[in-house]
Amino acid sequence: MKPILDLQKQLLPDLLDVMRKRYEILRHLQLMQPVGRRSLASALGTTERILRGEVDFLKEQGLVRTDPVGMSLTMQGDTLVADMEPLIKELFGFTDLEKQLARMLNLQKVIVVPGDSDRSDWVKKEMGKAGARLLKQLAHPRQVVAVAGGTTVASVAQMMTATAGLRETTFVPARGGLGETVELEANYIASLMAQKSGGKYRLMHVPDQLSDEAYHTLIREPHIQEMLEILRSARIVVHGVGDAQTMAKRRKSSPDLLEKLKEKGAVGEAFGYYFNAEGEIVHRGHSIGLSLEDLQSVETIIAVAGGSSKAKAVAAVGPVARPDILITDEAAARTILLDLATANTP
Repeated sequence: MKPILDLQKQLLPDLLDVMRKRYEILRHLQLMQPVGRRSLASALGTTERILRGEVDFLKEQGLVRTDPVGMSLTMQGDTLVADMEPLIKELFGFTDLEKQLARMLNLQKVIVVPGDSDRSDWVKKEMGKAGARLLKQLAHPRQVVAVAGGTTVASVAQMMTATAGLRETTFVPARGGLGETVELEANYIASLMAQKSGGKYRLMHVPDQLSDEAYHTLIREPHIQEMLEILRSARIVVHGVGDAQTMAKRRKSSPDLLEKLKEKGAVGEAFGYYFNAEGEIVHRGHSIGLSLEDLQSVETIIAVAGGSSKAKAVAAVGPVARPDILITDEAAARTILLDLATANTP
């Protein structure tokens, strides 16, 4: 297969460009359906006039249908998108990109989706779809799945569907999170995953940031002790990676802490820990939930983070949090590899 693809790249480069463009249209349609032409054109960064010609061709091929509510993929279109994914990854270098990144970050597996989630929310949904598919593949009876808060993990929850393999799964928040935007709280995401997949959930109603006194009081509560016991039995943990300053501000941290993080060069955050570019912990907040030490006994850790702006954060957090699987996007993957290559150049 690879020699044929290499020949096509040399002899028919325009054909490959057309293939990727039409695949992108089908992929966005799958995520957005039903959708109008104007919204789809905006998401793809093209004009309605150009899109009209491509959609007409895809309709003639029986891949797209148009209803009063908008455009959707046919069953044949859905099947084609799934069948094309490995080919697209091979054609445009994503397979090599995944292998390089896994080797450089010392991870078992990396999944890279096309695009840059900094520029398109639909790329984040694609990462969410990859995460939801992975959870379905990894499902075991009566397992516990711990999930952190944040936009990328929320995307995983939104893309989940009912499946027999997850009906006996209990979803739990990886840490307290009251005080953030509701849709980004770990509690909400755990409940949404359960609702979408047909599983169960437990909640932990504690703030994300606690004073010393509040922390030592709450940690002794029977409900909290029970939740921590369930949390530490988690077979799978799904978490995002945050930019240090963004996360500190979102948690309404004090000006002193913001200045401290800046002085110490904090670039990334996960599980309430802040890391500098060398992967060193520069600050740990008081929060109730999973700690880095607890992750040692977790069977599978999945990190979901993308966007070129998150590259330094992912590279810093990865070696310490040690996810088994990283789901990211093309922009973050290429930026991480470029940064690592530059850092290793004498």
